[in-house]
Amino acid sequence: MANNALSDIKRNLDHYVGEKIMLKANGGRKKTIERTGVLEETYPSVFIVKLDEEQHSFKRVSYSYADILTSSVELTVMKKDGDVRITNV
Repeated sequence: MANNALSDIKRNLDHYVGEKIMLKANGGRKKTIERTGVLEETYPSVFIVKLDEEQHSFKRVSYSYADILTSSVELTVMKKDGDVRITNV
């Protein structure tokens, strides 16, 4: 069952490759990290976000689909006609 959910999340993200996104990640100890960037690539187990260079010292970050499933990471696709939130399907 969990494998199907992870596949569904990956398939959902595949549609948004190249789109600008905002992500909120659990930073531990009641910290939330907010980053913006472009969804660069999706792989079988992880996805890569290329961060906006002027805002962050890292160029890229990667997260697993399980992070979305467990709500450790929340993604919002920033579109002109309205934002789309990616959740644990």
